[in-house]
Amino acid sequence: MASMKNIKLRIKSVQSTMQITRAMKLVASSRLRRAQDRCMRSRPYYEVLNKTLNDIANSNSDFSSKYVKKREIKKILYIVFAGDRGLAGGYNANMFRMIEEKSKGQNCAFLPVGKKAVEYFKKRQREIISESFKVAGDLSVSDCFEMSRMVCNGFLAGEYDEIQVAGTKFVSVLSQVPQTQQLLPFTVQEVEGDREVILYEPNTEDTFNAIIPEYIAGVIYSVLCESTASEQGARRMAMENATNNAADMIESLNLTYNRARQSAITQEITEIVAGAGED
Repeated sequence: MASMKNIKLRIKSVQSTMQITRAMKLVASSRLRRAQDRCMRSRPYYEVLNKTLNDIANSNSDFSSKYVKKREIKKILYIVFAGDRGLAGGYNANMFRMIEEKSKGQNCAFLPVGKKAVEYFKKRQREIISESFKVAGDLSVSDCFEMSRMVCNGFLAGEYDEIQVAGTKFVSVLSQVPQTQQLLPFTVQEVEGDREVILYEPNTEDTFNAIIPEYIAGVIYSVLCESTASEQGARRMAMENATNNAADMIESLNLTYNRARQSAITQEITEIVAGAGED
């Protein structure tokens, strides 16, 4: 009977856990839809700016800018996006594994975004340039512009020779891919075909330099939206798997309980029959 009681308590415990994981799955699904909408709305902004920057750079054969000049890589800054909470499968672990592989043997500094990123780099005593963005869920467009100004100023001052942003690309609910993208120096893409002649005031270089911080802020915001959607997608799948596992465990425990109950009943009947036979 004690064994049956323990099994019953275990079933109730797993049922309570399953209710929590089911609720977290529903919350993640709701947040995922909003995050996907933000992703779709954010993409045109930086795509148009990227095209504009390439058009400006290709409009003048003598074009030069401090933002496109490559120099010897002495130090790299990584802007790393991670989650604020766990229970999201391998979302955070995959990002940190990729960053460790990318930064191996390099002189690096980090700008972590999200509580898990701040905790990860602080625990390993890596160089962190700011902890102002430790709650990814509270970030807005203005925060992305602040990050853009910070990294642009650091690049121009020669503190960093290359700026990389690391985030997780949302492919689908089943697939989220961690990846890096180079922000600075800006890589100019050659425009095929005839070039349209456009005059920029006061000149192409000043116009280009004025747009670069806006472009970087747009890329950072896009990575933020993609990473948020990826986190919610990973959490939804993790909670769905946890719910299914809990259901399987409850089914197994119910079977064990029924067997124990049947065994106890059989034993009682046997004892009654044996007692009647002795009489």
